[in-house]
Amino acid sequence: MIYLRSLFFQIAFYLLTLVQMVVYSPFVFLAPRRMAWVVVPIWAKVNLALLRWIAGLKVEYRGIENIPQGGFLVASKHQSAWETFALIPFFPDPTYILKRELRWIPIFGWYTAKMKQIPINRGKRSAALAAMMAAAREAIAEGRQILIFPEGTRRPAGAEPAYKYGISHLYRDLACPVLPVALNAGLYWPRKGFLIHPGTVVVEFLPVIKPGLEPAVFFETLTGQIEAASNRLIEEARQAERPSPVLAGIAPRSV
Repeated sequence: MIYLRSLFFQIAFYLLTLVQMVVYSPFVFLAPRRMAWVVVPIWAKVNLALLRWIAGLKVEYRGIENIPQGGFLVASKHQSAWETFALIPFFPDPTYILKRELRWIPIFGWYTAKMKQIPINRGKRSAALAAMMAAAREAIAEGRQILIFPEGTRRPAGAEPAYKYGISHLYRDLACPVLPVALNAGLYWPRKGFLIHPGTVVVEFLPVIKPGLEPAVFFETLTGQIEAASNRLIEEARQAERPSPVLAGIAPRSV
């Protein structure tokens, strides 16, 4: 049953994403960017509804009161494809830092360009970092929220963390608040996994880290807070009536 529900969700996800992109295109590409953005949270909420109705995957959001106003960095734990869209509805004008190759995907890439998402060319490190920083400064000046996954790629739930120090350079150079985000989505929609297990993903928006810390202190603070909270959410999930089978491969953590 889980296999069939996961299959139906994947089919519905990709089909409805394509249909929505095509249907919304005339409005998106003719309207101003801020006005056109309204379709993106709709897409994200449709995906969350599909997960709930088809796969039995619900969500609980905590710490919403910690989300600040204006421009800031959002530094999220990255375990699954889930958080790439599920965080979007909480921010009025977000932008992602994403690999440049995504711009080459028909329709989807056009959307990322229209919405002024920040591309990075990983093959040209110094030039790419300079271009990314310039775009990030512009985004913060416009009061936008920059969503970044500090580990750079999805990590299995419970795996040893692998944060990149680049988040510290952004924090130092942008001099803006950072909102840490912990979650346990990898227990239910694992990295590179096809099966989606029923349950409740918990997302926790942690207290903001204010600007002004030394980069090394910031890095330790950020990683420590996200990891401690994410480990706690994993342990909470063990107490569910029907725990995710992914938990069987994760040793209990002290929290």
